[in-house]
Amino acid sequence: MNIRLAAILILFAFAEPVEPEPAIPYFKQVREVSISAPDRQNYLVVDPAIWSHARADLGDLRLYDGTNQVPYLLTSRKASTTAQEDEAKILNLAQRGDHTEFDLDVGAATEYNRVRLVLNKKDFLITARVAGGNELASSATTAWPNPSTLFDFSREKLGSNSTVSLPEWSFRYLHVRLSRGIVPSDVAGAFVGYVLERKAFWTDAGSCHPASEEKRQTVIACDIPVSVPVDRILFLVPASRANFRRPVSITDDKGAQVASSTISRVRMNRAGTSVVTDDLAVNVFGDFSGRLTVTVENGDDPPILFDRAQPQSLERRVYFGPQGKAKLKLYYGDEKLTSPVYDYAKFFREDPNPALAQLSAEAANPEYSGRPDDRPWSDRHKGVLWVAMLAAVAVLAWLALRGLKARPG
Repeated sequence: MNIRLAAILILFAFAEPVEPEPAIPYFKQVREVSISAPDRQNYLVVDPAIWSHARADLGDLRLYDGTNQVPYLLTSRKASTTAQEDEAKILNLAQRGDHTEFDLDVGAATEYNRVRLVLNKKDFLITARVAGGNELASSATTAWPNPSTLFDFSREKLGSNSTVSLPEWSFRYLHVRLSRGIVPSDVAGAFVGYVLERKAFWTDAGSCHPASEEKRQTVIACDIPVSVPVDRILFLVPASRANFRRPVSITDDKGAQVASSTISRVRMNRAGTSVVTDDLAVNVFGDFSGRLTVTVENGDDPPILFDRAQPQSLERRVYFGPQGKAKLKLYYGDEKLTSPVYDYAKFFREDPNPALAQLSAEAANPEYSGRPDDRPWSDRHKGVLWVAMLAAVAVLAWLALRGLKARPG
C-alpha cells in the first residue's frame, strides 16, 4: 500500500452518505386508501396509528399508486383569518336625542364585512345598528337587521369588543347609530375591513384526571399518548356557571411552562342589552407528549367546577389528487426519510369541497425488508480505517527516514 492509496481510503471513509431515497421495502407500515370521488381533490386525516409509527414530523409519509409516488400536501387544519383594514372618514357625528349617530365614508374600500370603532370609553354595554347606501344622507339605504353588541367590561376584567359584523357590503357610505351610553366625544375613529375566517378542526388527544383543589388553585393532570401532539386544552364548563375570568398556566412533565393564558365566560345584561361570550380554550404552542399539568388561578373566588378538561390536536390532513384512481396505498415507518418536495404542494389550492378518503386498519408492510446499512464507510469498517491510517503514518515515517539518510553529511 502506497501513501496515495492510503490517502484515497481515508477520504472515501469520511465521504458524506447519500440522502436516503424512498422505496416500498423500506416502509414498516402500510394502509389502503379508499377513494369515493376519484375525479376531484381528496384528503385523508392523520390518526393515532400514524402518529405512533411514523416519524415525529410525519416526513416519511408516502402515497403510492403501484410503484409510483402520488404527490401530496401535509397541512394542519387550523383556524385562519385573512384581514384587510382601511380607515373610514367620520362625517356628521352628532347627538340625536339620547343616542349618538354618524356617517362613515369608506373611501377606497370596495368590499368589507367589519366595522371597527375606536371608542374612548370604559365600562359600557351598547348596541350598534348600521345601514348602507351609495349616496350620503339618502333615504335609499339598506339596513342590516342584526345589531351588534359592543362592550367594555374593564371594571369586571371581562374583556371588550368594539367591532360591528356585517355581510359582504360595498356601499360607499354607512350610517351608524349607537344606543345610549356613548356620546359623540367618545367616538375617536373607525375602520372598515374584510375578514375571511376559516374554522379549525380538532381531534381529542388523551384525557385529563379529575381536578384537585389546592389553596387558591385548581390543578388538573392530563395524560397525552406518546407521539401524539397536543395543541390546546379545552375546558367544558356547566352552562349555569358564568361571569368569570381566570388565569391558566400549563406545564410539561419537566415543569417547564408551555402555555399561559386566561379562560372566561361572560353573560351580562344591562338596560335590556345582552352580551354572551365564551373563551374556554388555551393554546399550547409546540408538540408535547406525556403529561401536562394545568393550573387555574382562582384568587379569592370559589373554584370553577369543570365538567372536564380535554387535550386536543389540530386535525392534520394529507391533500392529494387521486388522478382517477379509486385505491392508493399509504406507507410510513422509515426513520431515514425526510419530507418530500412536490410541485403539487408548491402550487396547492384547496378545493371548496374536497372529498374525505378512508384509511384501512394499519398493517405491517409484507414487502418490508429494511434499509441496507447506510452508515458512513468509516463507521462500518473501523478496523480497515485504522489499518489504513497506521499504514499511511508508517509510509510517511519511512519516507522521512530515507530522506534523512540520503542527505549529504
